[in-house]
This record gives sequence, structure tokens and C-alpha cells, in this order.
Amino acid sequence: MGVVGDRIGPVRPRERFLHGESVEGGVRSPILSSWQRCRLLGLSPDQSELPYRQDFDPESQLVRAAGPVLDRLRSMFAGSKMNICLADGHGTVLERRFGEASLVRHLSAIQSVPGFVFAEQFAGTNGVGLALAERELCQVYGAEHFAERSQSNACSAIPIRDQLSGRIEGVLCFGYPLTDADPALVTVIRDAAEAIERRLMEQSSARERGLLRAYLDARRLAWTSEAARDGHLIGMDELVQIGLDQRDQMILKEKATELISSSQRAAVEVSLSRDRRVTLLSRPVTSPSGVEGVVIEAVLPGDSPQPRIAVPTRAGPTRAGRPLGLVAQYAPTSADPSSGHLPGAAAGRAATTVRAPVPPGTDDSANGLARGLVLVGEPEVGKYAVAARRRLELLAEASTRIGTTLDVSRTAWELAEIAVPRLADFVTIDVPEAVLRGEEASDARTELHRTVVHGIREDCPFYPVGERVDLRPATPHLRCLASGQAVLEPDLKSAAGWIAQEPEHAERILAHNVHSLISVPLLARGVLLGIASFYRSQDPAPFGDDDRSLAQELAARAALCIDNARRYTREHTLALALQRSLLPRGHPEQDAVEVAHRYLPAESGVGGDWFDVIPLSGTRVALLVGDVVGHGLHAAATMGRLRTAARNFAELELAPDELLTHLDNLVVRLDREEGDENPAVGSTGIVGATCLYAIYDPTSGQCTMARAGHPPPALVHPDGTVTFPDLPAGPPLGLGGLPFETAEIHLSEHSQLVLYTDGLIEDRHRDIDVALDQLRRALAHPDRTPEDTCQAVLDAVAPDHPGDDIALLVARTHALPPDRIATWDLTADPALVSDVRAAAVRRLSQWGLDESAFATELLLSELVTNAVRYGTGPIQVRLIHGRTLICEVYDTSNTAPRLRQAATTDEGGRGLFLVAQLAETWGTRYTTDGKVIWAECALDAA
Repeated sequence: MGVVGDRIGPVRPRERFLHGESVEGGVRSPILSSWQRCRLLGLSPDQSELPYRQDFDPESQLVRAAGPVLDRLRSMFAGSKMNICLADGHGTVLERRFGEASLVRHLSAIQSVPGFVFAEQFAGTNGVGLALAERELCQVYGAEHFAERSQSNACSAIPIRDQLSGRIEGVLCFGYPLTDADPALVTVIRDAAEAIERRLMEQSSARERGLLRAYLDARRLAWTSEAARDGHLIGMDELVQIGLDQRDQMILKEKATELISSSQRAAVEVSLSRDRRVTLLSRPVTSPSGVEGVVIEAVLPGDSPQPRIAVPTRAGPTRAGRPLGLVAQYAPTSADPSSGHLPGAAAGRAATTVRAPVPPGTDDSANGLARGLVLVGEPEVGKYAVAARRRLELLAEASTRIGTTLDVSRTAWELAEIAVPRLADFVTIDVPEAVLRGEEASDARTELHRTVVHGIREDCPFYPVGERVDLRPATPHLRCLASGQAVLEPDLKSAAGWIAQEPEHAERILAHNVHSLISVPLLARGVLLGIASFYRSQDPAPFGDDDRSLAQELAARAALCIDNARRYTREHTLALALQRSLLPRGHPEQDAVEVAHRYLPAESGVGGDWFDVIPLSGTRVALLVGDVVGHGLHAAATMGRLRTAARNFAELELAPDELLTHLDNLVVRLDREEGDENPAVGSTGIVGATCLYAIYDPTSGQCTMARAGHPPPALVHPDGTVTFPDLPAGPPLGLGGLPFETAEIHLSEHSQLVLYTDGLIEDRHRDIDVALDQLRRALAHPDRTPEDTCQAVLDAVAPDHPGDDIALLVARTHALPPDRIATWDLTADPALVSDVRAAAVRRLSQWGLDESAFATELLLSELVTNAVRYGTGPIQVRLIHGRTLICEVYDTSNTAPRLRQAATTDEGGRGLFLVAQLAETWGTRYTTDGKVIWAECALDAA
């Protein structure tokens, strides 16, 4: 840090700062912020003159409250070089005490005479000015002072607040040589400030006791009959005796607080429990010392009990703060009427009806009514209590209105909407772009984007939404980020750092009467998520510390919700990316159907919906749609495993019911694995799924389907008729051991088969039959392409805010013309192989595929020979001219050929090896009464 002479502190960083160099990290954040403000204010380090005020009040309430405390401090520091000063809320020194009396003769007038102003804008970085700027306990050592004259000193300063309003009334500051610095001074100065605050509160209590005395004296003069003295004036204890429970008392106190704050004579009828009504009367009263206040009485029914009158007892204020007003508590003994009791602020609400004001001097004893004293207080005290209750109500409402969605931008808007207009007139929120994407910002200070601008009107020239916000170090926004605490700027006209950000822009904002600012960091779980700024314009009073605390509490709640939304956005993005990577990215080439698909993720989280189009042998195609139970990464990962398994099972040419059985067994195993990893959960349906599997054959128009707990498909016939085939439902995947059934239907050419997941038709705001009717109407247009059909279905049927994923697959069927298929039936006679080859060559010539004749002859020769030698008759040979040339040989044997590597001395065993070399792909599929060996060749094969 560096030491120069007697100067201790960040000497070298201070010198670098004065030369315009960067010093971040070498100086405490409050000190660096103060230096930057001093520079912006045009202060010079060698400046020594301070303004002097002669109009300060040496007999103010603050001075009277602090006098005995300052005297005790002088005694405590007797013999030391401690300089103790008391300043007002503007930084003007009101009182000084010295540990060594002779110091006053050796110090300059600035350090010894009351009346000099030590506010930061005049004196630079110092204890008094920094405590007023930061609004908390501050310490300044040596070279941390901006002014050269203070380099050899240290000081500790703390604000003194009115415990009721929270307003800063003054500053207590200790000045001492650097060598006398002691950590214990923090405790001493805190205790001294609290003592002054308590004495300020006691002065207010004395005023309210005077109001109560004046009220009781006035009532005593009004008692003209023995009956009145016997008990028409009762207290809160007697209100309990006539059946007013705790809630009723709180309602009365709350409404009494509002009446005191209004400071007007009035009568208000208050509804209590059990349909009872009590009238509250507010009466102005003036104490003997001239303090003006309000007394609230409750007018009760005439049949109420009449207890004896007693006077209130007093309980002193607490260190945490003084509650509102005086409530009379009566007992069957008498005491000094100058005493009083300090109750807590009332809470709750009451339904009220305002009546005409009661004329002064009205007495209800003749009408058989009894009166109870509810509250005595000053109007300003009542206003503070009402404001405190409204702040609590705002916090309670914020807990339900902020964070209703898992969207970062929407949550930020909810914070602004709850704050305007009850806390601020304008709110701006700046969030790093990375946070909007669900990530953590690498540097929240340099990546800010304006996310929210909200206020009582739209013409205030704040930076618009979407604009990048570059902030300078001295701005309150970056100061709050650096400190992690809310920063209050009561007067923006004197906020040099805020104005220096962009002077012309600041002038335009000030022209709209915006005068006060609170900047709060959006901080949650140690992550900076942005800045919320609250501006005031309509209310002429600036923001106070209570407003700052409220803004920080609102921002803290919103930040936690924003962080939850950010984390959800990140997980949602990851899950969506994972799911999209596991879903088909395109359509495979095949001749059977023309397909289109849509995938729409749920708003609340990515699920496990999937679809697939799988080309099979013989120009057939498999269509698959499934849905994994649950949402999130686990569902997406499980979906990927099931889709991969389904493709593998499909490659084995399994029938739909067999494929579903294999998938069911797989889900059972996955469920068991999950249960083994989480024994407390067990295997009770951790994994579950539904599925629909269909195989369409364009050579015959037959479609074979089976489903496992999945919605049936929709079938659009060429004439526009829409039906839902009645397929056996089958159990969901994962139950294990239950059979699945298949169904076969014939599809005419240009029919549309529509497969979908339940997210399309299931919605808690809509009956499923209504959704199916909407789907039927949307599909009743056979002339549409599959792409158009997909879009029409989503537009007409999909929920506005889907709670589940939606997978949609539309397939328009094609039929292979009969002249593209050649079939020959023969017996198991080797002599017929040459006949088949010759017939095949002639058919290829008719198709214009002469170049493929040689390869096709070899393939058919090997396949038919194997069927004759190893299979059983009858044998069927089929050539299919589609996208490729397909050779199929059917026999009734279930024995499949096996490709093997023949030795050099073997005379046979090379037939299938030759087939594998000539064909692009080949394989075996089983039928109910045999098998088919097939090979597929490119049309340009020689």
C-alpha cells in the first residue's frame, strides 16, 4: 500500500488515481467510489477551505439528545487525542468534544469550531461525508482521505437515525491519530449512536405522554355525573372483556393509526367479527407544551360492562425502535396520569364506513353508550406507521406476484410491475445477455442489456429495452454491483457520478422531475444477475433508508426467482438441445410415403416425445411415435435410448407387436436400474412410456399397427373423410409381461396417416372430445401437402400454452404400380434357376435396366439356389423396381443363411459373400410361414 511520512494507507494507489490510472483492487470499494465522486465534483486534493454556516441550531433535538452521550465519550477518552464531533444530516458540525482539552488550542478552526460543513461535495473523502454518502458506518485511514490536510488522521463515523422514520438526523464521528486506531472503536461508536437514537425517541415519547395527559385532563373536566365517573371511559383490557378478541383489537388499532395520520376530526364505523360494528372517533388534542396530536376513541354499545377507571402504565421504547402512539391499558388501581404505554403498530384491515364528523364536546353518556380509549399519537407518527404497514403489504404481495413463470424477462417485468407506483414511479432493470440465455455472466458490469423500462408514463427518456448499457465506475449502478448492497442517491441533481455517465441524457431525465434513485444489485446464490434501478418523480420527498431496504428486499426476492428462471432456462435449453439432437434431422429416402413432422416443446419443460421414419426392406416403411413419462434431461435421455432401441429392433424386421414387447422389456430393465441406483425410490414406475408403431407396405397398401397406451392415429381418406382406427390399446411400456396386439388396415393411395402424442389433444382447459373434433376438422382437407397439414393441425388444435411436448408426424401414402413388380412362383427344382434368371433379364430390359442385368442375374442365381438347396418349397421370386432394384426370394423354411468366410480349399460357401459384394444391402425377414431373403441394388449397378 505504501507509507509516506506519517501518511498510512493506499498512498501509491491514490497517486495513480490522481494521475488517471486504474486502481481497481488496490482500494476499498467505498473509498474508491468516494474518490471518483470527488474527481467528478472538481475537488482538488490541496483544497483546504470549507463552507461555514452560522444558522445551525445549537439547541436542536439532536444536540439535546446527544449532549450527555458526548460528555460520557469525552470522559471515556480523557487524556487522548480523540476529536469527537456531532454533525447534522447535511454534514454541518454541531458539537465537538476533545479527549484532551488543550487540543482545541492547537487545532485549526476547521477541526475545532462547530459550523463547518464536512459533506463530501465540499470536504472530499472524510468520515462525516462518507457516512452520509454510504449511509452506514465508515472508517477512513490516512491516504484514503482525498484532501491533503487529513492525510495524517484516521476517523470513524456512523449515521444517527430517527428510529421511527429511519431518516438520518446526523452523524457521530471520531477523529484520532493513525497510531491510536483500535478495532474496539467500532463497538464504542455503535453503542454511542444507539444511545443518541434512544434519547431522540424518548423526547418523542415525552411529547406523546403530554398528549395523553391533556386528553385525560379534558375528559376529567367533562365528567359531570357520578355515572360517568363510574366507567363510561374504558381501556383495551375492558374491550377484551366485552368480547373483542386479538384480531378485533388489531383492526381497531390499524384503523386508529390511519385516523391519526389523517390528523382530522372524524367518525368512522369499523366492521369487526360476528357482524359487530364499533365507531371510532378521532379528536385533536394539544399538550401543555404545545404539541398537537390526535386521540382515537371507540364508541361501544350501551349494554357494555362498566369497569372502574384507571390510568395507563408506561413501557419504555426498545433499542430496535419505538412503536406507534399510546394505548391506554387500565387496571383497578390509580396512578400518575402522566404515564403511558407504547403499543406495537397495528396490522390487518377493516371494512369501514365514514360518517359525518362528531361535533366537539359531544358526550354519549346520555345515550347509554360507552367509550374506550384506543390510541393517542402525533399525525407524523401515524404516517410512518401506515407507511410501514403498506411496505409489509407490498412485500407480502410481491411474494405471490414475482416469479409466477420460469422466464427471466417476465420475472424482471413482475418486479417492475409490483414496484410501480407504490415504491417508485419508474423502474429500469438491466440484465446481462448471458443470463437471458440461462448462463452465468462472465462480467455482469460489461454485458448489461436494458431488459425492462416501466413507469407511470411512457415518455421518460430512459435507455430503451434491448439497448446495451455501458456504465462508468462512479455511477450508483456499478457502485451497487461492487458492494453488493443497494445504493441510494436522494438527490440526482447532485449525484455527480450519475450525471457524468451521460450528461445530456441525465438532463432529459431530470427534466421529467425524476429526482431520486435507488440502485440495487440482483444477487442470488452469489451470482450477479443484473441491476434494478428505482426512480421517484411524483412524490417530492426523496427516497429514504426504509425505501432502500424495501427495494433491496424486493430485488432479493426477484433475484432468487430470476436465478431459478435462469437455471430452468439453462436446463430447458440443454434438454431441448439434447432432445433435438436425438430426434431425426431429416427424412430418409424411401418410396412408400411422403412425410412431414413437427415437434413443439412444452413451455414448462422439455419432455420425452419422439418420432421416427424407418425404411424397411421391400419398399416398406415404419412410422413410429412415442412419449416418455416426465420432463427434463432424464426424459430426453430416456427418449434417446428408446428411439435407438426401436430403430435397432426395426432393423431386425420385427412385427409391430414383437417390437413393442422388446421395448417393454427394455423399459422394465431401465426401471430396475433406476431403482437400484435409488433404493429409497424403488422400481415403481420411474421410467414409463407410450408408443405407436406402424408398418406400411406400398406394394399391397396394407398397414400393420400396434400401440402401447398411445392415442390411436388419425386416418384421412382421399375423399376427405377422417377416421380414428379402432386399434387394441395395449398397456404402456414398462408394465412388463402383458401382450400387445396388431391390427391391419388397407390404405388407399394418397391417404394420410397422422400420428401424434397426447400433448396435442390433452389440455386441462379443454375436453379431449373437443380436441378430437378440432383435429378432425383440421384434417378434413385431403388436398393439402403433409407440411401444410402439420401447420394446420398445430394452428387449430395445439394449446396456446402447451403443458406437454407435442410430436406430430403426417405421412401421405404412395402405391407402387403393379407394372413395377414382377413375381414368379416355382418349385424347389434346381433346373428352374436358369428360367428365373432369363425371365428376370427380360423384365429388366422392359424396365430399361439393362445395365443392371448382369448383377441381378448373379444375385438371383445365388439366392434361388440357396432356397432350393437349403429351404423348402414352394418358392417365390419377386423383383421390385422402385428407388432401387430389390430382389426377394421367399421360401417356407425358418432357417436363415449365414455369411461366413470360406477357406481357400473350400469348394463352396462363397455365395452370400458374393451377394454382399454385389448388393448395397441385404438381409432376412421372417413371415408367419417362412422367410424372405432380400438384396437391394442401386439402379446403376453393372
